[in-house]
Amino acid sequence: MTDVLLSESRRTDPATWWRQAAVYQIYPRSFADANGDGLGDIPGVVSRADYLAELGIDAVWLSPFYPSALADGGYDVADYRNVDPRLGTLEDFDRMIAALHERGIRVIVDIVPNHSSNLHPWFQEALAAGRGSAERERYIFREGTGENGEQPPSDWGAAFGGSAWERVEDGQWYLHSFATEQPDFNWDHPDVRADFLRTLRFWSDRGVDGFRIDVAHMLTKDLTEPLPSRAELEGLPHDGNHPLSDRDDVHEIYAEWRRVFNEYDPPRTGVAEAWVSTPERRARYASAEGLGQAFNFDLLVADFDAAQFRTIIADNLAQSAASGSSTTWVLSNHDVTRHATRYGLPALEGRPVKQGVEWIKAGGPEDWIDREQGLRRARAATLLLLGLPGSAYLYQGEELGLQEVADIPADRRQDPAFFRGGEFDGFGRDGCRVPLPWTAAGPSFGFGEAEAHLPQPASFAKYAVDVEAADPDSTLSLYREALRLRRVLQTDEQLEWTETGRADVLSFVRPNGWRVVTNFGTAPFDLGADASRIVLGPVDAGSLPAESTVWIAPAGR
Repeated sequence: MTDVLLSESRRTDPATWWRQAAVYQIYPRSFADANGDGLGDIPGVVSRADYLAELGIDAVWLSPFYPSALADGGYDVADYRNVDPRLGTLEDFDRMIAALHERGIRVIVDIVPNHSSNLHPWFQEALAAGRGSAERERYIFREGTGENGEQPPSDWGAAFGGSAWERVEDGQWYLHSFATEQPDFNWDHPDVRADFLRTLRFWSDRGVDGFRIDVAHMLTKDLTEPLPSRAELEGLPHDGNHPLSDRDDVHEIYAEWRRVFNEYDPPRTGVAEAWVSTPERRARYASAEGLGQAFNFDLLVADFDAAQFRTIIADNLAQSAASGSSTTWVLSNHDVTRHATRYGLPALEGRPVKQGVEWIKAGGPEDWIDREQGLRRARAATLLLLGLPGSAYLYQGEELGLQEVADIPADRRQDPAFFRGGEFDGFGRDGCRVPLPWTAAGPSFGFGEAEAHLPQPASFAKYAVDVEAADPDSTLSLYREALRLRRVLQTDEQLEWTETGRADVLSFVRPNGWRVVTNFGTAPFDLGADASRIVLGPVDAGSLPAESTVWIAPAGR
């Protein structure tokens, strides 16, 4: 039956492929190591191209691979139009694009426009040129306060802790919203705007299909003096006029980028990482005149709870319809605790996205977490997500059911959030960035020939690709089959909720008759006659087990 249904699956318009795509995020330094130095690289991605094709994804999103001192996992970019020599060359990048395109996989790359590395040639020129120079105008330099300028221009804090200002040798201060090694660009400067247009064309000309825009809401700023205090900033509304975040004038930049995207056939696409205050504000980033799509992170802060999921799904589908875009569904990424772990920890109940922080900082005591429940819920949530209209963004390793790694020694950690704290509470993001296990044996579970740059726990052996590929009931097998069948579900971008008689069971039907049912509860749910048409997911004597999801084919198929 499924083979017949697959023959009826959608044909994707090359210009709108992203609307319902399954996109797989690769954190390149932790994906696959081809040269045996312990660090993942671009040739490593090429070596796993067949794996990606077998997984059934539509696109890869490649986290930063540019030359970088790794002050922030590659998000401190020293050269926007090159490859970090530890990760390969531009020729390797071209081979990767060709290998993925040959397999029908498109490529999205990360663009980091709010800040550069302090090793970027422009910033080095700014330091050498001195105060009042044209070179410094590309960044945000200010005189300090106090009798001799020894105090920062304001009391603003950086995301990774400490002051948002750093003093240089001649006494001026520069703004860095994140790490000190990440000076903010001045987006009022024409050089900055023109150089990023060159960068977009550079990668588009090499075959890149789209761009993920890091902190897309932070580029433009109003630093008219006197600068507001930190307390004053926190009290200002985010209505398009906030001095530092989600300003209306940022969309002038993205309208210019859209004109560049539209120079290509098919047009390049963009997706904004935009942490903004309202759905209406986010919709502006997703407009056809702007980037086209914006991340919906709502499920990252939701418990495994039917009411929360239904509200988030309904709200985001309505927002997408209003903006003309399609929504994005995300359960894990490189910045948050893996959802197989998250769902095994106590409920968030409205706490921030940094769930699990107490568990991780304590070294992961086992009595705080139910790993089996976490994985069971993760599989159920993933099947629900993949059944929804819109695009799905998957993070490397989640298809294996990988858990967060909590017990990384301090001397092996890399994330500035661990050392500096700030809004990440000092627990860091290394636990979700540990290199993948490809084989149950080997010096780094098949990641490479040397020890991996972040330590892999012994438990990774049971999650290895070679183990799970041989098991039809594994999480990897579930993802492969779900992504294969998803091409049938993803027709019209709509759904209709159907009542189940239980508050802890959600059910919806897609326009082509496919039904998705998720049991968030602890008691089985009777599926009745539908049980005979289940094509994916568990069933027990005609009932849907607790904390699980099934896909049901249309009647008469």
